[in-house]
Amino acid sequence: MITSIIVDDELKSRESLKILLEDFCENVTVKALCQNIAEAIEAIQENKPDVVFLDIQLQRETGFDLLTRLPEIDFEVIFTTAYSEYAIKAFRFSAIDYLLKPIDIEELKRALTKVEKRKGDTIATRLQQLMQNLRTGSTDNYKLTLPTSDGLLFVKIQDILYCEASSNYTEITFADGKKCIVSRTLKEYEDLLADHNFYRIHNSYLINLNAIKKYVRGEGGYVIMNNDKSLDVSKRKKEGFLSRIGTKL
Repeated sequence: MITSIIVDDELKSRESLKILLEDFCENVTVKALCQNIAEAIEAIQENKPDVVFLDIQLQRETGFDLLTRLPEIDFEVIFTTAYSEYAIKAFRFSAIDYLLKPIDIEELKRALTKVEKRKGDTIATRLQQLMQNLRTGSTDNYKLTLPTSDGLLFVKIQDILYCEASSNYTEITFADGKKCIVSRTLKEYEDLLADHNFYRIHNSYLINLNAIKKYVRGEGGYVIMNNDKSLDVSKRKKEGFLSRIGTKL
């Protein structure tokens, strides 16, 4: 059973999320509804929840203000916001979950599934990286949080050469020759990195276009990356790929 607390300054939002959790998420129990930081701190200390649903904007304060006032963060956090443009990419890069209002039931269930998988894991380092990403002011300077088998890895986007699909996992190769396997699909990283000059040249490969050494023509052809690794370009992806690198067929 997952225990939870809802922190939101709007009564309607608190009540509607509570109803969604009670009606559609049978493995979750709501321990408290809080409208401000003072109430939230008291409820967290008393109930020791597994997850806190935390509104970003709390009257004149923010959900981040709550987190900085706690001596320890030993629970998962799912941020809620009505503003889709509010640093959403920073959350995704930092492996922090968020829900857009009005909250979609399926998105809520997916977020809670992640909470169950992370139970016992610490969120403090991910929150620290989130705050750092928010302070950078530019998504180009964000660090990507990678959940690995032995912890979390924080990497600069430009240090990634390419990502390779491995069932429901992704193997990431870096410019320094190191590799890591993360428990996320290649599609998730394609969505995250598409705006950072990454392109999916094949069902199996997502590459950093800045790290290509050479392209060799063929039915689809193949690229040679900076580490001299050859990666196939699928016939279906060839036209789009060549367009991205400014080369005609």
